Amino acid sequence: MSDPEALFAVQRRLAPARRSGFDRVARLAALDRLRAAVLAHRADIEAALQADFSKHPTETLLTEIIPVLQEISHARRHLRGWMRVRRVWPSLTMLGASGRIVPQPKGVALIIAPWNFPLNLALGPLVSALAAGCSVVLKPSEMTPATSALLARMLAETFPPDLVAVVEGGPEVATRLLALPFDHIFFTGSPAVGRIVMAAAAKTLASVTLELGGKSPVIVGPEANIAKAAKWLAWGKFFNAGQTCIAPDHVFVHASVAAALEEALRAEILRMYGGNPASSPALAKLVSTRHWQRLRGLIDGALAGGARLAEGGGGDEAARSMAPVILTGTTDNMQISKEEIFGPVLPLIPYDALEPVLERINGGDKPLALYVFGNKALADRVTAQTASGSVGVNLTVMPFIHPNLPFGGIGSSGLGAAHGYEGFRAFSHEKPVLVNRSLAMPLLFPPYGLRVRRLAEVLLRLVR
Repeated sequence: MSDPEALFAVQRRLAPARRSGFDRVARLAALDRLRAAVLAHRADIEAALQADFSKHPTETLLTEIIPVLQEISHARRHLRGWMRVRRVWPSLTMLGASGRIVPQPKGVALIIAPWNFPLNLALGPLVSALAAGCSVVLKPSEMTPATSALLARMLAETFPPDLVAVVEGGPEVATRLLALPFDHIFFTGSPAVGRIVMAAAAKTLASVTLELGGKSPVIVGPEANIAKAAKWLAWGKFFNAGQTCIAPDHVFVHASVAAALEEALRAEILRMYGGNPASSPALAKLVSTRHWQRLRGLIDGALAGGARLAEGGGGDEAARSMAPVILTGTTDNMQISKEEIFGPVLPLIPYDALEPVLERINGGDKPLALYVFGNKALADRVTAQTASGSVGVNLTVMPFIHPNLPFGGIGSSGLGAAHGYEGFRAFSHEKPVLVNRSLAMPLLFPPYGLRVRRLAEVLLRLVR
């Protein structure tokens, strides 16, 4: 069954029974089935990512398969605690009542996955939804057809359609899905499409988790370990050919270490990808010719405006390959400085004083991630004086992977959080239940005579 409306109707009809019947044992069994499916299809996953991105099998293992298995393992280990009913202490006015919070599945969830990590960012939210007890309609990206087809086949083999169903297709299918009254929508993608998703969710009053993106900046201070910074920057920027929502977008580097960082980055690119990076099997391809052309246009526009090509420039449009590029001399009025790069192109921007850098970051949209390389004083100042979804100090990308850290954006970079307990909460309704045992509140019910007035005055003195 692939009709979106029919699939939704089946899952919606069974949602009330699942609310009480999909207990911890059933949820653990579902997670076990998902883990077994991922392991059984490991070779198929690597082949699909090779077909879509020419992605190296080791990179697929590290960035697509292992994060999903870690998410499953973490959820299994902590599910009992996450599902536990939590008692709450009464306030003064609630003496005589018993309060508790009961986590319940929101119901039927829609997951719209992106193309850049088409397995990880589809199955990661699915783990959270199953842990929370929700059924799911999953729409993978049409931009990665091999992985999309594999997800459809793999999940159809693993789950009945009333629990997990995959709907393939393009924007027209997404539009049909967004018109349905899902209980929760989890979307990963661009801020522009995120606004469309949020507008559609408003029509049905569905709750949303939006994992978006933005221009994630890096600040390299004068005391930074340049060799360490270059290693983390090269990896964080160029794995998956820079098509990562939390990849470093541009680097503000103190002028005193700018030349050293540029040279160290060249050395890291050579070490990771060899003398002809565009043909390296370790470097993924771009997802489409259109995306390659967009990036080439950003590079050419920057060079025409006076920027300098410090490294790279090789590649092939037909093969969708692009060698890592380092640019210097970019300016604010260039298009590359205005839009998220989302590719293997890294501008280096020297600075002398930190304050203008912070003003520039705070003057733009709030990024999904911000990275700092330097001492604790620099990291603490940047963390305190900027707003971002997450902060990484002397590393890149890793805040996304930590299972006990919430991952999410702020403002135009996202809404809500995912992973671990925060992912469980995203798909759960924390229902408050209050039981009256001996509440004194009826003493304050109308009619409002002198006795009630005096009692209210006493209460006022106690609570203020």
